[in-house]
Amino acid sequence: MKKMNFYQMLVITVLFGSCSRQEVKEYKGDMAGSFKIAYNVLNNDAADDYEVFIMDMDGRCKKNITNHKDVAWTYLAGRNKIYFISDRDTAHRNYYLYEMNTDGNKVRQMSDLRLEDSWMDTRFDEKEMVVSGRFGKEVRFQLFIIDLNTGSCRQITNDTAALFRDPVFSPDGRQIVCAYQANKRDKNQHEELFIMKDDGSELRQLTYFPETDSAFREHSYKAGSPRWHPTDNFISYISKQAGKYSLYAVTPDGQKQWKLTDNTITEGWHDWSQDGKWLVFDSGNEDGSFYHIMLMNWETKVITQLTDTTFHFHQAPAFVEMN
Repeated sequence: MKKMNFYQMLVITVLFGSCSRQEVKEYKGDMAGSFKIAYNVLNNDAADDYEVFIMDMDGRCKKNITNHKDVAWTYLAGRNKIYFISDRDTAHRNYYLYEMNTDGNKVRQMSDLRLEDSWMDTRFDEKEMVVSGRFGKEVRFQLFIIDLNTGSCRQITNDTAALFRDPVFSPDGRQIVCAYQANKRDKNQHEELFIMKDDGSELRQLTYFPETDSAFREHSYKAGSPRWHPTDNFISYISKQAGKYSLYAVTPDGQKQWKLTDNTITEGWHDWSQDGKWLVFDSGNEDGSFYHIMLMNWETKVITQLTDTTFHFHQAPAFVEMN
């Protein structure tokens, strides 16, 4: 669970959560029923208790669906299910992969592979998942593909000096973009986005952080947590530039790299709805004491704040496709 930074409001509508129904002009047709949003909440700081919550697209019906005194954290959801990492059956912050339904029931461990704290992605109708995993003392931050039916896995990168994390598949499942650092122990290096084939071959750099930016020597995201837009040909990612965290984008060939949004608030971990029409992200204040979940209509660029002040940290939202 990595933390970032909040805001002077731009064009934001605040909705506080109850399950009472009222007309919300931003939501039309059955869109509010097509998706839900899973996200992470720091429930008890002293106990290091993180819970996974779910809510409707309009911010109502918030519900804790893990209810377990562990570190539970979701980075990915699928059709009517949520994938999450947890240390519930092992030592503190030793993470393994689990899944559950949207009510928090039918929890099951998916694999015996120990995972890094990293985003992940699925392909081929959720039959396989790419993760950043580890085993032993030396093999860390390497990419693996897990068969979600059997739990078996195969390693696709094998460079123990390097760091690979936050992998995401291309829409056709044949390429992987991830954050990569050639030597994870070299403090003078930083992560950039790289692209490779799905077998780990033909690694190629996509992003180049501007050396003139004031954050170049800072310990901050230069390019992290990529998400491949499901319908348009670009990869979005987090980067701290010009003094704040924002969302940027790059094309798969690396030929175009640009600032994706024009918001004054900070933008961090994020996800795209499966139809590409909605962007959800977390946004933090300047001292990092609050993080809220924000929803953007990608066509109109209207932003809605979905979370209230019941908890301080709401982070890493992911769309759940409901059908």
